[in-house]
Amino acid sequence: MTDPTTLPILLVPDQRLRTKAKPVAKADDVRALSEKMLATMYAAPGIGLAAPQVGELIRLVVIDLQREEKREPIVLVNPEIVAESDEVATREEGCLSLPGQYADVTRPARVKVRYQDLTGAKKEIEGEGLLSACLQHEIDHLNGVLFVDYLSALKRNMLLRKLAKELKAKQRD
Repeated sequence: MTDPTTLPILLVPDQRLRTKAKPVAKADDVRALSEKMLATMYAAPGIGLAAPQVGELIRLVVIDLQREEKREPIVLVNPEIVAESDEVATREEGCLSLPGQYADVTRPARVKVRYQDLTGAKKEIEGEGLLSACLQHEIDHLNGVLFVDYLSALKRNMLLRKLAKELKAKQRD
């Protein structure tokens, strides 16, 4: 039985993962959804989740890089990258919509993101390291982009075939 506070996470090749999300009109309207998204992300477990991953095609992201005892959730409504460094960094990424699949992705090393909080207040967050990668990864989801899109066609196809095979095997079990 699934936890009633969590949401099902869409898996590749669900086309909703490739759809550009619409802006949130009123930040306060997504409070309940953001709480369910955080519960879903923690249960998965993951460090970031975008609304399209749970079938909601709106510009909403939740992130928490901390361990359970020190949780520091960040809820970003209508986030957009407003600045990025010329310097790049490569780190291993995975995705809750591509379970068990990981690959090295190269992205700008630092970013500045403008967003609204749940009260509608305009905020900015600057990230480097893991936070930078996570912000970029989740905002990509809002634009229908997956981390595998940064890989060579050969690597991407190998990874997607492996995932399809694993999911098929899981359905047989």
